[in-house]
Amino acid sequence: MALWDRIKDSAQTMQSQLVAKKNDLKSGAFRDASMAMCALVAAAGGPSRTESGGGSVDPAERQRVAALIGGNEVLQNFPADDLRQRFNKYVDQLTADFDFGKIGVMQEIAKVKKKPAEARAVIQIGIVIGGADGDFDAQERKVVRDVCFALDIPPAEFDL
Repeated sequence: MALWDRIKDSAQTMQSQLVAKKNDLKSGAFRDASMAMCALVAAAGGPSRTESGGGSVDPAERQRVAALIGGNEVLQNFPADDLRQRFNKYVDQLTADFDFGKIGVMQEIAKVKKKPAEARAVIQIGIVIGGADGDFDAQERKVVRDVCFALDIPPAEFDL
């Protein structure tokens, strides 16, 4: 199976697992951590990466990820405007100073650490968003792996 097909299948599997847990994923901490994860993946996949792995998020990438967020069935538990506002806030933090912004974003993500189902769902959302374009690249995988470590979840659990 081609790499692109594996990425697409993996993202679809993750999305199916998320939908199955949709009713358990309604907390504010999950909402915030999910938007922080989406911003982190968007910044990691941005066109102007720095050596630390982050970069700017061009308007097209921001719009693409925002559309994915809006169309994600699990995230429809929350008002779309609220999600957009939070996503944009985290993207702005990361684009202003990726390394410093990443600290704040990771602190937001860490708030779900004590709820394993939410923590795993945040990681799955990162994989779904990163793999949605068929190219879950090395920088996107790295930031999702970093989140796994921050949440004390083995990256191997997600084939990272």
